[in-house]
Amino acid sequence: MSIICVALSVMALGQKPVNWNTVAEETNYRRTSTHAETIKYYHQLQAASPWVYVREYPYSTGENRPFHTIIVSTDRLEKPDTPRNPDKAVIFVVNGVHSGEIEGKDACMALVRDICITKKHASLLNHIILVILPIFNIDGHEMRGKYNRINQNGPEEMGWRCTADNHNLNRDYMKADTPEMRALLRLFHGWKPHLWFDTHTTDGADFQYDVTFAAAIGPENAPSVADYVNNRLHPHLLKTLAEDGHTPAIFFEMRDRMDPAKGIDANLGFAPRFSTGYGAITNRPSILVETHMLKPYDVRVKATYNLILRTLELVAADPKALISAVKKGDEYAANLYKDEKARVVLATSQPADDEGTPMVFKAYDVSTKRSEASGAEYPVWDRSKPIDVPTKFFSKFTATRDVKPPAAYIIPPQWKDVIQRLKFHGLRTESLEKIVTIEVGSYRFSEVRWKERAFEGRHEASFKSEPIRVTRTYPKDSVVVRLDDLKAVLAVHLLEPDAPDSLVRWGFFDTIFEQKEYYEDYAMAPIADRMLAEDAILKKEFDAWLAANPDMATNARARLDFIYQRSPYWDKRKDIYPVGRIEQARDIPSNPKSDETPNPRGYKIQG
Repeated sequence: MSIICVALSVMALGQKPVNWNTVAEETNYRRTSTHAETIKYYHQLQAASPWVYVREYPYSTGENRPFHTIIVSTDRLEKPDTPRNPDKAVIFVVNGVHSGEIEGKDACMALVRDICITKKHASLLNHIILVILPIFNIDGHEMRGKYNRINQNGPEEMGWRCTADNHNLNRDYMKADTPEMRALLRLFHGWKPHLWFDTHTTDGADFQYDVTFAAAIGPENAPSVADYVNNRLHPHLLKTLAEDGHTPAIFFEMRDRMDPAKGIDANLGFAPRFSTGYGAITNRPSILVETHMLKPYDVRVKATYNLILRTLELVAADPKALISAVKKGDEYAANLYKDEKARVVLATSQPADDEGTPMVFKAYDVSTKRSEASGAEYPVWDRSKPIDVPTKFFSKFTATRDVKPPAAYIIPPQWKDVIQRLKFHGLRTESLEKIVTIEVGSYRFSEVRWKERAFEGRHEASFKSEPIRVTRTYPKDSVVVRLDDLKAVLAVHLLEPDAPDSLVRWGFFDTIFEQKEYYEDYAMAPIADRMLAEDAILKKEFDAWLAANPDMATNARARLDFIYQRSPYWDKRKDIYPVGRIEQARDIPSNPKSDETPNPRGYKIQG
């Protein structure tokens, strides 16, 4: 990408020529545009080109700044539900989830100009619809300052990592606590993109690589999507970015920042709280873009520009390949519940027997220097001494936890915050018109603990779960979530407690772990004595418990608790998951009503 050095003579009703340089280009990449300057630039593009539409939304950020999307299309689309050409791939770009890491914003402004004004890349729109969220974390973006990111080499002022109320949006994809994330989910599930970008700047050791990237590659993906990423997307980007003069790599983590020879790990741990994980469980390649903080800002912007451009070129050259991979992924997800052997992957890890793939790591010579302040050594890399280090790249991932998906979940109506979250994610829900008594699968919890320190405004829960079968009566307006849907894997990750970012783990069901009724010893003691005298099995269990826990022998309350929890007075709902698993489609209640008019799903249910 070259900077346009002169104003282009695009005139509008006698107005003076517009200078199509971005703020970054105009200042030789010392500055990045403000939110107002960014939206103004896109409005200028819209005025000059029929292919650009700037859409403002009624929902806004925590500080009441409006959201905008930029829709770039020869079809002149203005919103997601406008009929569109099914042979065109929809590409979504999200910039500024961490608004100090803002290369994507400046890269996209230049790219849209080069598509719609200079027409250098206009042919891309023959096969692509491009939707851009210029700045996701707008409030953080406007908290600009020179000292927001100590590790980063420019621009002069940059935004803040988190939102105005200190939420990290890149941990909020599942719990959707922030207005920003709820807006993004509406956009994402409205447009249903075939591929999307999440643009960032990474930190860590210094090395020659100026751009790293990755879409999820593990078993958490639909097979067709994993195949597209592994065999088309990643190889194409590694090849073409190198041809552009960049030093690209799959996003990684060094096992030892001082010694690359000890091994390089693919940094793709699976968690749906991140964009890459959320893309995997919604059957779409989600490309994490990570330029390096120590590279100059112009290098980082140009690397991001070229990465997005080269991806668009790959898609435009064969849009059917991507569209087909995503469609097959949607069909795969929607039919999982029918296969008795099918499993939804909940967690992955790198196997111990991974021998790695030989690679040459492009490093810098490194030494150490002692700090008087810290009293310790710190690394110093010499960029005048690039070195190639033979090592191994470890990129295999295997499933470590999985679950068979049910045909549907059923949720009592009082769990309104949970039901609301499902709707934020665009899940299709139905409400019961009358009471239903049904046998379901569920879970009993034990050893429940919460993290002492808050994380993203919540205290995450850990627990052991035990599957149970139970007959329950679900009241009118209970909600059914069917899994004959392209978002089936997303539903499983929200509602299966053992999923890493389940609503249980994020604290949406914490009250089920609280005891609400208690006893006085003078009321419980005679009942407990009678129960022990009349129930030989209970007496045997009680004696075995005392033998295993001798410290409880003189603890009167603990002894009574043991029997109270086995008495008819015990709250049978405590530590029991209220959500039910309906295993077979034939058992789904026949009287539910849809909570909304479902959109055309665009896939075929097999069988």
